[in-house]
Amino acid sequence: MNFRTLILIGGVGIALHGCTSIDSFNSDSVKNFTSPQELIVQKNINAVNGRAKEYVYSWGAKQSNKEIQSLYPRKYLNSYCSAKGGKFSLLHKSSMSLVKNQWDKKLLSTYSSVKQGIGAYKCVQSDGQSWIVSIEPVSERKLDDGSGTRMVALQTKIMTAGDAQKFYSSANSSNNSAAKKTTVNNQTAKNTASKAVTPKEVEVKKEVETKKETKPTPELPVKRSVQVVETPQQQQLKYYVAARRDLNSGKNQIAACNNAQRAYNYGKLQGTEGTKVYTESGMVVARCLTSVPSYSSRFANSKAQAVKILQNLANNYNHAGAKNMLRQIK
Repeated sequence: MNFRTLILIGGVGIALHGCTSIDSFNSDSVKNFTSPQELIVQKNINAVNGRAKEYVYSWGAKQSNKEIQSLYPRKYLNSYCSAKGGKFSLLHKSSMSLVKNQWDKKLLSTYSSVKQGIGAYKCVQSDGQSWIVSIEPVSERKLDDGSGTRMVALQTKIMTAGDAQKFYSSANSSNNSAAKKTTVNNQTAKNTASKAVTPKEVEVKKEVETKKETKPTPELPVKRSVQVVETPQQQQLKYYVAARRDLNSGKNQIAACNNAQRAYNYGKLQGTEGTKVYTESGMVVARCLTSVPSYSSRFANSKAQAVKILQNLANNYNHAGAKNMLRQIK
């Protein structure tokens, strides 16, 4: 047996001894301790120097039947509380703020063997005394022996109610800020990676941007309002309708007569309504020359002009109204 083999056997023996001593731990074996702090020290719940102590929280696939050690600190203190006739309950949930490595924290948060044994617990004893213990993970690692065993370092500490409130309030606040910062950093890293380009791409991009800057901006065509061009027939009809409307209403008689004159001046236009609009416009003009003083006074011989228009309509278009009006004038 060489020295290396001897060391290996010794290490296994120590590990087995630790498991055996923990398994035999019960309420009767702790009831004689005067305080939870004495229990922590005497049972080596922390490391010898008072710092965090490592416990197995996962034995790996090949040793999954073994008992998990990461719940032992809580089990110790719960047993002591029960031995004092007390009630042991969770006071503050752990945010694992002492775990600095975010990936370690993320991994530990997936194991119930860790989450169920950490946080701040309060014990109210039957004699009225109460105390608070904080059990917090500090770090995590995997053993190098190929077994897949993973260890978590737990710090167990007695706290006052004020200290516990202050620590866990601050821890939760810091943890939220750290989580946001990590998210932002991860997103920034992704964006940086996605934006990374080769020198050639930079050169091509620069050249394209230069071309964009020097390329003259094409002039936009001037948007012109669309004007609807009316046909002569439409214009003639518009003037005639306006003249009849205003003259019949007794308003704007001069404007009405002017519109009638404009419509009549177009002459006979082609179209089904061309003749009618022309002849009826002439009748309105004749009426203006004989019955609208404000309009007829503008002409030296308004009656003669009216007769001339009526004769044209009667002779050339056989207009009955024109013939009747001629008889009235004579």
